[in-house]
Amino acid sequence: MKRKERLDYIGRQLTLNGVVSIKELAEKLGVSSMTIRRDLRRLAEEGILKLIPGGAVLRREPNPFEEREYTVTKAQLHMTKEKIKICKRAALLIQDGDTIIIDTGSTTEHLPGFIPPDLNLTIICYCLNIFLNVYKNSRHTRIVFPGGYFHENTLMFESPEGISLIRKMRANKAFISAAGVDEKLGVTCANFYEVETKRAIIESSDVKILLVDSTKFGKVTAAYFADLKEFDIVITDTGIPEKYARLLKELGIKTYVV
Repeated sequence: MKRKERLDYIGRQLTLNGVVSIKELAEKLGVSSMTIRRDLRRLAEEGILKLIPGGAVLRREPNPFEEREYTVTKAQLHMTKEKIKICKRAALLIQDGDTIIIDTGSTTEHLPGFIPPDLNLTIICYCLNIFLNVYKNSRHTRIVFPGGYFHENTLMFESPEGISLIRKMRANKAFISAAGVDEKLGVTCANFYEVETKRAIIESSDVKILLVDSTKFGKVTAAYFADLKEFDIVITDTGIPEKYARLLKELGIKTYVV
């Protein structure tokens, strides 16, 4: 197969799935892994894809309605100790045999590291950083990874097909992140493309668990996705404003403060 034909094939696979594997491409096209790496580098130079370990993901044009300031990398540097404590407490809620969903976010990415590795679980996730942490830390886990377009600022994959898959599944628990929690305006996230996926995991889960550090309370970001009363459990840190501690109690939401 000539280079142009290979590049066209790779482009079609990226459009369909959002991600490609060097090993799978080499086997399918009957060429060496080195040849595929050169092809991927060529497409990366053209701005079509982004290289990742073992493959590549499709680049998307930024949406002008998204909050471009938000990136997982920046968020990882903020309230890190509190986020780790929140996830450590959240992991205690996971039981053998559970099917769980782990949402996108700089808080939720710490959760896989605290899940006991010997638990038999099914984990649904759709973010590159969370997928890698689940794969690295879990021995007996069945991973469900809905694919789609890759959003570089959140490391999230998103597509109608992926959302449809989530809606067809059922989970015992969903661990959900947010960029803002407001008494009147509800629970919000930074990017509009996250909303439909977050709605899907809320509707497909029995117990909805919100993982947010205390700086998120009283904050509103662009994209609304839920009312606070839709959550069964909130896990946060000791900096939570007294106003919101009272509100959670009034709403009957079980709250863990770490």
